[in-house]
Amino acid sequence: MQNKSVVAILDVGKTNKKLLVFDQSYKLVYEMSERMEETVDEDGFPCEDLASLTSSVAELIGSSLTLEGFDVKAINFTAYGASFVYVDANGKTLTPLYNYLKPYPEDIQRQFYAQYGGEKAFSRCTASPVLGSLNSGMQVLRLKKEKPELFLKVNAALHLPQYLSFLFTGLPVSDITSIGCHTNLWDFTKQAYHDWVQHEEIAESLAPIISSTHVEKINIDGHALSCGIGLHDSSSALIPYLICFKDPFVLVSTGTWSISLNPFDHVPLADEELEKDCLCYLQYTGKPVKASRLFLGNAHEKGAKRIASRYALPLDFYKAIRHDNGLSALAKEQLVLKACSDFESVDLMEVESPDLAYNMLIAVLVEKQIESINLVLKHQDAENIFVDGGFSKNHVFMSMLASHFDNKKVYAAEVAQATALGAALAIHDAWNPNPVGQDLISLQLYS
Repeated sequence: MQNKSVVAILDVGKTNKKLLVFDQSYKLVYEMSERMEETVDEDGFPCEDLASLTSSVAELIGSSLTLEGFDVKAINFTAYGASFVYVDANGKTLTPLYNYLKPYPEDIQRQFYAQYGGEKAFSRCTASPVLGSLNSGMQVLRLKKEKPELFLKVNAALHLPQYLSFLFTGLPVSDITSIGCHTNLWDFTKQAYHDWVQHEEIAESLAPIISSTHVEKINIDGHALSCGIGLHDSSSALIPYLICFKDPFVLVSTGTWSISLNPFDHVPLADEELEKDCLCYLQYTGKPVKASRLFLGNAHEKGAKRIASRYALPLDFYKAIRHDNGLSALAKEQLVLKACSDFESVDLMEVESPDLAYNMLIAVLVEKQIESINLVLKHQDAENIFVDGGFSKNHVFMSMLASHFDNKKVYAAEVAQATALGAALAIHDAWNPNPVGQDLISLQLYS
């Protein structure tokens, strides 16, 4: 029997590194996950273990080539953004993979914004709120300022997804989805690098930008493959939706962070939006995506732990709670009576049941989510709202959200590994002769 043609995707998250294999119908046919421990950089700050990651990447891709019954035709990569790998002329890494949560030197940051127009004007131009190390371009500037001799050895500064590809192609490249993600590098008014990149003499350390759909022909142990250049994870997860839906929509991607994405809003960010943690991404096609962020999953986790502790329940007690209109209305009334705008201020000793307490928690979170969604609907309305990730499976959350947006269609969307699927779809033409089906996403309408 002939082996089935497949594409292998490496999806590198902060905690888990996953190998995912899709067939030509984009059905997930194999999955393998590894959890890796962090190490520390020279300052003792936690960071990715780059040596272990590099070794693991080679092993995972190598294992995909030996899977029985499958013939891997192409590989691609997706990973978290805001992280640079610096390589020298021989392809050797020069520094640890610094953590984007590492505190940024105040003196460098203050001087930078003062020199380039001030925080507000600069943030409008680059669609990047002031986020310190999370503005990954600032990491490159820091290396140049603090370690100039080491910086001179940098042949290429590669965002993590492109470093993963570089391990197999040896080709240093930049990708627009990584550059366009709150990096401080991209001038959204000119659709080019910001002037500071040239002025601070870091342009030469940034590899050439090539298309997100580009592939290189490579050979691994006798296996001829097409190798993609990698994509930023948030932009990659949007690709299945862009392919399947042409009418305007908002995608609410939920997890630890809830990110509301409107790929049809191309209006430049205003100061008010930046102050409310809005930003822009770039699609794999190069078009901007308006986005708003909310630390929703974290707030839910803390609130659920409070309730579980108060009522001596298991931590996942809420999974058994279904939406009830009466309980939902009572929860909202209680929050108004107690003048509570956040769940932390709710006195659980005065709440009669865990079900009511949980509905109060969700009511608070939904109000914040509504505000976040409205930020990206301001300039470009959309009839459809798709919610994917953890909260799409939360019946109470979805029902409350849909009851507010009663003039729209609110769907719980389910995509098998959307981030990895997006990376596979980006290089479709390089390995898959079949047309892309329209059944990639399953939807459940809430009303």
